[in-house]
Amino acid sequence: MEGRGPSPELRSKKALIESFIAGINDVEDVFLEWRDFVMRQKEQELAAIITEERLKPEETRQFIETALQAGEIKTTGTDIDRLMPPVSRFGGGNRAAKKQGIIDKLKTFFDKFFGII
Repeated sequence: MEGRGPSPELRSKKALIESFIAGINDVEDVFLEWRDFVMRQKEQELAAIITEERLKPEETRQFIETALQAGEIKTTGTDIDRLMPPVSRFGGGNRAAKKQGIIDKLKTFFDKFFGII
């Protein structure tokens, strides 16, 4: 198992930590600075997903906060459908593929930020 490196979850957290460390100079309260940094990153990345996927902003933010508090992201049922923009069911927009893409992005986001603050 040598040479496999850290899991994708740990790589994304490592990148977040390295980005924070690169910006530290003479900070009095590193923990407060870390929390603020992570909160800004979290909001920027979630806003990007919302924009890219045209998700409903308030519903998506609430969905993610609930998932982070619960310790898991719920991808079954209609929760994801409620975040998605209306799509014509007759336009052949391949809603299932779009939904899976959104689930993948939200899972990656969740894995990166869960348990980090």
